[in-house]
Amino acid sequence: MSESTKHILWIVLAGALFYLPFLGGVHLFDWDEINFAEISREMLILEDYLRVYINFLPFWEKPPFFFWLQASAMHVLGVGEYAARLPNAINGILTMVVIYLIGKRLYHPRFGLLWVAAWLGSVLPFLYAKSGIIDPWFNLFIFLGIYGFILAFWKKDGVQGITLPRSSWIYLILGGLAIGMGILTKGPVAFLIAALCIGVYWVMKRFRWYTHPGHWLVFTLSAATIMLVWYGLETLKNGPWFIVEFNKYQYRLFSTPDAGHKGFPGYHFAVLLVGVFPASIFAVRSFFRLPAEDNAARQDFRLWMKILFWVVLILFTIVRSKIVHYSSMCYLPMTYLAAVVINQLWERRILWTRGLTIGLLSIGGLFVIATTAVPWLGQHTDLLRPLFAADPFALGNLEADIHWTYWEALVGVWLLAVLLSSLRAFHREDMRSGVSILFIGTAVFVMLTLIATIRNIEGYSQRAAIEFYEARQGEDCYVQPVGFKSYGHLFYTRKARVTNSDSYDQEWLLSGPIDKTTYFITKVGKEDRFLSYPDIREIGRKNGFVFYQREPGSDR
Repeated sequence: MSESTKHILWIVLAGALFYLPFLGGVHLFDWDEINFAEISREMLILEDYLRVYINFLPFWEKPPFFFWLQASAMHVLGVGEYAARLPNAINGILTMVVIYLIGKRLYHPRFGLLWVAAWLGSVLPFLYAKSGIIDPWFNLFIFLGIYGFILAFWKKDGVQGITLPRSSWIYLILGGLAIGMGILTKGPVAFLIAALCIGVYWVMKRFRWYTHPGHWLVFTLSAATIMLVWYGLETLKNGPWFIVEFNKYQYRLFSTPDAGHKGFPGYHFAVLLVGVFPASIFAVRSFFRLPAEDNAARQDFRLWMKILFWVVLILFTIVRSKIVHYSSMCYLPMTYLAAVVINQLWERRILWTRGLTIGLLSIGGLFVIATTAVPWLGQHTDLLRPLFAADPFALGNLEADIHWTYWEALVGVWLLAVLLSSLRAFHREDMRSGVSILFIGTAVFVMLTLIATIRNIEGYSQRAAIEFYEARQGEDCYVQPVGFKSYGHLFYTRKARVTNSDSYDQEWLLSGPIDKTTYFITKVGKEDRFLSYPDIREIGRKNGFVFYQREPGSDR
């Protein structure tokens, strides 16, 4: 067995150990996780795999690829949290194999392993592999598409330092197809990101035509092929309406804040610095002067990764919607750049600096403080009440009966020990021990946090509502949130196919001639809406949520 094969087997094993367990340990979170899982559940019920539906109505915001993956997992494992998150766990393992092979090709096996370590042991990349959202697959396809374009350019120009056995056209076609899969996963922004990176590289090369129109045309047509297949099949089956609305939504996404998700201009900078810890600390160092690489391919790829990072970061800083996962495409170039810095430290081409120590301790310290303070605050919620005096719903959340012990705080103690031990190794110039302790230790920290803390936090934020929905499973009824947006009532009641279109009208449910028992759920502070409906009675309240019931024959 070759060294590379052994490394890949160890990578797959590590990914399986970290990513596959506990996927179903906590309810899916509103909105995105539940939204996507519900789409996949309805895809199975309706047996329509071309068009996306939510609440059994066309949902034109997303193309179907990710939902095919989720629906396949649900078909095999049953509808639930584990199946909804399994595609991203597989993506996490696949991503590590891909970056190992790319790193090995560019440098050597050790560099591939360093990149894998930076990926596995950074907070948000780890969490996304345990999630049920679209972005991990979207990001991987974009990255592979840009990588294919880079290889084609290198092959055409005979760039030194890398062996490329196939023709440039093959790399262009494969790269274009990967971008096409990105479009089929989340939308045309996949092509936009690739095109912007290619354009910025052209500017950085002082407008030298490093590729010709034929290459660009093949790349574009390859990307369009997959998109047009879906567009064509959907239009042939159902007409152009869905595709038109889909493209209108993509435009609105860039021009207006989506669903109230606003943020300050530096939002994504902060998210990446803290969220991609500890790789982010090393990645920051890469934007300062580093020794040049010893071959053209390595130096050029470093430039491409910086371009990809800045294109994504600036693009989604401009976009008015501010959502955490919009900048998640930066995780791949960031972890690569972190590996570059670590490799140069390993080879003693650069020296460990006080800035790296301060960065690891300051950002890592935030996680230590948070994970040690949360269990203590959970046992002393009275201290938090004055902070939320103006928010009755948040005060209601704090009433949740959550059992905290001080054992959860040991997660923060673990991370502190990891930081101090790794820094000691780095200062001794023992890079092997430092990297292993830091990144494997951080991966263990994130896993322990998910096990020890996230379920309790979910108990405050949404569990009362989810349990109410789950109690309605199998009951022939309507369930309707009032005064807030949610997809939880659809997925967790396992809502059946709609047979009465009037049930889409909230006012009909509140006052019309309903044909089934109807349950309403609202948040504390929004109950006044129900005072004008005397036939709707309150049946309970819990942790900031208020529950109501209305019976048929009680319309006014």
